[in-house]
Formats: sequence, C-alpha cells, structure tokens
Amino acid sequence: MTKQSIFGRIAQLTKANINALLDQAEDPQKMLDQMVRDYTNNIAEAESAVAQTIGNLRMLEQDHAEDVKAAQDWGGKALAASRRADEFRAAGQAADAEKFDNLAKVALQRQISAENEARSAEPNIASQTEVVEKLKTGLNQMKVKLSELSSKRDELAARAKSAQAQSQVQDAIKSIDIMDPTSEVSRFEDKIRREEARVQGAAELQASSLDAQFNELQDMGEQTEVEARLAALKAGTAPQASIGSGTAAASSTVDEADFDKL
Repeated sequence: MTKQSIFGRIAQLTKANINALLDQAEDPQKMLDQMVRDYTNNIAEAESAVAQTIGNLRMLEQDHAEDVKAAQDWGGKALAASRRADEFRAAGQAADAEKFDNLAKVALQRQISAENEARSAEPNIASQTEVVEKLKTGLNQMKVKLSELSSKRDELAARAKSAQAQSQVQDAIKSIDIMDPTSEVSRFEDKIRREEARVQGAAELQASSLDAQFNELQDMGEQTEVEARLAALKAGTAPQASIGSGTAAASSTVDEADFDKL
C-alpha cells in the first residue's frame, strides 16, 4: 500500500459523517455493521503500512547516522595524516610528507562524500518523519472513529430492541382491551350481568309469591274465625266480639240493607 493510498483511505474514513450516512441508509444497523468491519480491516492495513513506513524511516536514520560517523572518522584520519606529513616535512623527509598529505586528501574526499550522503538524506528523513507522524495521527483518528461507530451501532441496536419491546407491549395491551365489546373479558362480564339479572328477577318473583301466600293464610284465618262464631251462635253460646278482629272485615261483603230487614 502506497503512502498516497494510505492518506486517501484515512482521509475518506475519518471525514465520514456517520449521522448523514445513517439518514440515507435503508438499514442503518446493517450499514454500521459493515462500516465497523471496513474500519477494522482498514485499521489493520494502516497499522501494517505505518509500521513499514516507520521501519523505512529508522533505516534512513541509521544510514544517516553511519554517514555522519563516517564523515567524523574520515575527518579524524585526514587530520592525523596531515599532522604526520608535517612531522616528516619537518624532519626533511619530503617524500614521506607528500605521501601522508596525499592520504590526508583522500580522507578529506571521503569525509566530504560521507557528509554529502548524510546531507542528502536529511530532507528525506524529515519528510518520512512527517509522513510517519501524519500516519500515526490518522491511525489514531481511525481508531477513535471505530470506537464511535461501535458505540453508535450498540446504541442503535439497543434502541431497536427497546422499540420492538414497546411495540410488543402495545400489541399485548390492544389484545386485552377490556373496553372492547368484542373482547373475551367483555363477553364474560356481559354473561355475569345477565346471570345477576336472572337471580335478581327470581328473587323478586319469589318475594312476590311469599307475600301472596301470607295474604292467603290471613284470609283463611279470618274465615275460620267467622265459621267458629257462627257455630257458637247456633249453639247459643255466642262469644264476645273482639274489637279490631277480622270479623268485621269478613262480613263487610254482606249488604247492609239485609240487616235492616231483621
């Protein structure tokens, strides 16, 4: 994976507006599941690419450090060769002095070469260092985004379950609506009311029948007393009339004019 593709992938994912995407999705939860999978895979790829980029940077830094050390070493050798040439020249040994001056020149050339290598690597090291920092930042952003996606998915799943539970409860409430005249509870209540009305009617009918029976018994008692008194009259042993007794009521059916004929 190239640096350009890594940057492009990170920029695309980290700038994604989750809420806007969810508003456009037909099935938000499935979309979030897919996004979580994509982010997880992309993070794994990005981590591998970042690790490789860091490894390359460390190699550049090691090469640069070696070039710097080589330049220092060749500088030291050039200085040592130059001093040795001065010693030979002071001793009147011109040939040996020339030899060590030439060695000093060779060392200086290699020092310059090492310094150029180190200097040319520095911009690349600076660029790679910036790339690594950007990749680390982007990777951290992707991980934050993944955490956000996971939380959003869990929240959405919980809300979906809650909505489903509420819907089930509402359906259950509708199915047992006691005010619905077609419900089993309403029909059972109506049946009980009819039974209560029947019992009440039977009770009233029974009470009316008892009143009639008591009235009949009272009439029979008065008639019995009349017959007894009539028998006593015929026997010449008429009983004393009881004030307020039922005799008057029994004889009230006789025509008053009949008494005038006596």
